[in-house]
Amino acid sequence: MTCLSRTLLLSLVALTAGPAFAESLLATRMIRPGDVIVAADLVPGDVRYPGTISAKVDAVGFEARVTLFPGRPLTPQDLGPPRLVRRNELVTLVYQSASIDIRTEGRSLSDGVAGDIVQVMNIESRTRLTGVVSPTGQIIVNGRN
Repeated sequence: MTCLSRTLLLSLVALTAGPAFAESLLATRMIRPGDVIVAADLVPGDVRYPGTISAKVDAVGFEARVTLFPGRPLTPQDLGPPRLVRRNELVTLVYQSASIDIRTEGRSLSDGVAGDIVQVMNIESRTRLTGVVSPTGQIIVNGRN
């Protein structure tokens, strides 16, 4: 290998190589609990702190569980999946079986993310039911509650 081709190869490697590690992500503004994180809320910091999030894909779309202050690194404990149902919110209750599909209005008695089991109250009958939060935010109930 000639000196020129070796220099060219080393230059190419230096241009395409990324950093060996990523910096910690920092909040750009005060983010309140319950706010969903968007890309503009995050910037890479100058330092990698242990136990912090370094990739935007690991934070964007998640919900803040605590107040995040500007310049503070984000940790996995600070974030969680977004709540689809909030306490005291009106929701659609869905009962499905092989031949029947009943939908009615209810009130959530707790917060929930997709897959959570929550207590709800049927608005019409004032009956308390237990259901599962669907990915669309509806509450799936069964007839044995």
